[in-house]
Amino acid sequence: MDNAAPTTPTGAAGLIEDTTLRMERTFQAPAQAVFDAWTSEEVMRRWWHAGHDWETTEAEVDLRVGGEVRVVMRNPHEDVEYGGGGRYTEIDPPNRLAFTWIWDGDDRRQLIELEFDENDGVTTVRFTHSNLWDEEAVRSHEDGWTRAFDNLERTLG
Repeated sequence: MDNAAPTTPTGAAGLIEDTTLRMERTFQAPAQAVFDAWTSEEVMRRWWHAGHDWETTEAEVDLRVGGEVRVVMRNPHEDVEYGGGGRYTEIDPPNRLAFTWIWDGDDRRQLIELEFDENDGVTTVRFTHSNLWDEEAVRSHEDGWTRAFDNLERTLG
């Protein structure tokens, strides 16, 4: 048995988790309008929340590399607020936007990246939210971002 190939422990492949959420969404609006919806405090308050009937109680933007972004969402059913923020790492209007993100009360730094691709007045957004802590967090964030993108679609419409 000395020549036996090493074996992989059962389930070892499951230890490698994908902690990056990737989504693509198309909006019936020009790229500049979609980009602006991600960078205007007033517009962000209308759509950046994880439930259709939630509200955004706080939106702050200092749109420069190194500038801060902050959002607080409120779930009216449980009277709970979820806040977080980060710093812009890349700003290329209306093509690309990237910023770090940390939820309040947490120390796990994430990265949110958006690419805006316009064709005939219709914009496709490629969204990446990386460094989530586990697969369940990816699923949970996918649900919340899907609802937020639904809100954004209504806001742009």
